Amino acid sequence: MLNLIFYSTIIVLSIILMEFVAIFSHKYIMHGPGWFLHKSHHKTHNKKFELNDIYFIIFSIPSILCLSLGYLNENYILISIGIGILSYGLIYLILHDIIVHKRFGISINPQNVYLKKIKKSHLIHHSNQDKKNATNFGFISYL
Repeated sequence: MLNLIFYSTIIVLSIILMEFVAIFSHKYIMHGPGWFLHKSHHKTHNKKFELNDIYFIIFSIPSILCLSLGYLNENYILISIGIGILSYGLIYLILHDIIVHKRFGISINPQNVYLKKIKKSHLIHHSNQDKKNATNFGFISYL
């Protein structure tokens, strides 16, 4: 039972830490030198995919590595971190791509106060079409 609590705590802490990684990456990489990929996300279009989707691949690498190395070495801490990173990615996918941007043909109109704030905050971020002067770089925390 203590192991389950310990590894669950690592998963939750990994999810929380990933929000800070996402804020930093979004502000200083995506709106910095990685803008050439991310700008596709700030432009209106009807395409199924955008260059910004490459970030999904990039950000999945740490999770894949943690899960693979953890499994191969029977290291449950690494596995827990990998699960936390994966969980954050799934939360982000649901909140950002499905609820806010209505991608994949799924339209969910949130009634929950928290989800409404997330959506509003992110739409404020998208009101700026430029690399600079953007705000609200977080997602789960709508910072």
